[in-house]
Amino acid sequence: MGDLVAVLTDRLAGAFEEVRDPERAVGMAAYMRGRFPFLGLPSAVRRAQARLSLAGLPKPTETELRDVAMACWSRAEREFQQFACDYLTAHVKIPGPAFLDTVAELVTTKSWWDTVDPLATHVTAGLVRRHPALTARMDQWAEADDMWLVRTAILHQLHYREATDTERLFGYCARQATHGDFFVRKAIGWALRQYARTDPAAVRTFLSDHADSLSPLSIREAAKHL
Repeated sequence: MGDLVAVLTDRLAGAFEEVRDPERAVGMAAYMRGRFPFLGLPSAVRRAQARLSLAGLPKPTETELRDVAMACWSRAEREFQQFACDYLTAHVKIPGPAFLDTVAELVTTKSWWDTVDPLATHVTAGLVRRHPALTARMDQWAEADDMWLVRTAILHQLHYREATDTERLFGYCARQATHGDFFVRKAIGWALRQYARTDPAAVRTFLSDHADSLSPLSIREAAKHL
């Protein structure tokens, strides 16, 4: 690791430790079904401590971005992984297309919605916007055995609005309409609901055409604001 990585991770560990709240940590871990230990930092507190830790540090290189993310993923407490997602989002214009391999590793490790969703809707989204050839990787992820890669592919265009590749969005949703996992069915509904803000008629048509295959959850979520 470079100096920036060591300095940042040391600062972050100290800053988080200063404000840890063991009582709150119990409730936060329970909310995440006991999958991860927590320090007990609300998002606002975590981000405030992160800003203090980042003060005076230069922008990272692509290698440093990866090293920071992997260092945070190696820590037990969930706040470190959540910080890494914020850090990657803030610097998403730095890495090249090969960085998607790092994102895939993060998406499929210590996976849960709180990290997968920002990795999908901000980090993956930014990489694919800047490097359109990565859409081929999204096609692969949309068919993956790992449900979190599927969720990432479905959600990566969430904020694209008029720039949405509708053929891909609707294609991914149609192919995974009968997926057995809640998080994929929910992602389908969320992605369609968001795109309905841009083209409600297209979403209505899609829901009508696939009413027999889409789950009630996906339909309910997609149609919430129609």
